[in-house]
Amino acid sequence: MGEIPDRHPRRASLLARQSLVDAAAEGLLADSAMIAHGRGEAFDYLLGETTSNSAMNAIREVAARLLAAERPVISVNGNTVVLAGEELIRVAAVVGCPIEVNLYYRTPERVMGLLGRLSEQRDVVAAEASPRGWEGNWQEAVGSVVLLGNSAEHSIPGLDGPRAKCCQEGIGQADVVLVPLEDGDRCEALVAAGKQVLVVDLNPLSRTSMMATVTVVDEVSRASSELLGEVVSGDCEPSQWNNAAALNAALGIISDASVDA
Repeated sequence: MGEIPDRHPRRASLLARQSLVDAAAEGLLADSAMIAHGRGEAFDYLLGETTSNSAMNAIREVAARLLAAERPVISVNGNTVVLAGEELIRVAAVVGCPIEVNLYYRTPERVMGLLGRLSEQRDVVAAEASPRGWEGNWQEAVGSVVLLGNSAEHSIPGLDGPRAKCCQEGIGQADVVLVPLEDGDRCEALVAAGKQVLVVDLNPLSRTSMMATVTVVDEVSRASSELLGEVVSGDCEPSQWNNAAALNAALGIISDASVDA
């Protein structure tokens, strides 16, 4: 891909697409990864490619629940690692939780490849200055982020096949699971297992969005960046969250955009 001017209106989108193309060429992504990304981009256009007020409220709720959890974990798939891996490592370092690679189309090669990518990202993040407002030994906090996914010997109740596999020390024992770019069946199974499931999904009508405990209707890299600021500030408390109202707010934005078009 040629050089993209800084002022190009589609710069962020084009860079994200190219990152996924490159990762797919490395064997890190399933064949359907670009289809899933394109579907999300279509919703993002209608959402104005910005983090809405309702999405920010959901991000604050996610931050509050991660910080209040006893055993939080961040679950990532290939697209999430490529698009928001470094930001989620920062979030995990602040929260003090592991990150688990958990894939719908699971192969040992892809799991190990994504764990390798996350390890490289963790090294990059550890070499940075700490986030503004965070106090402590940043390199130590980042280095302590455990990366899971290789030894997935636990099964999520109610699921069959490779996607049921998870790590006992991660998703298996978690009380709160942040799962950007989730699939609906697994979201439903995790909720049925008594876990709070916090998702990032650009489609407010997806099964994932409607089954989750808290849904952030936003693009994963934007949402992860905003989430970092919220967990650093740490001044939010879990509420009596109305997820249906948050989804309806996102649908209102989409509806208004469709009328304006």
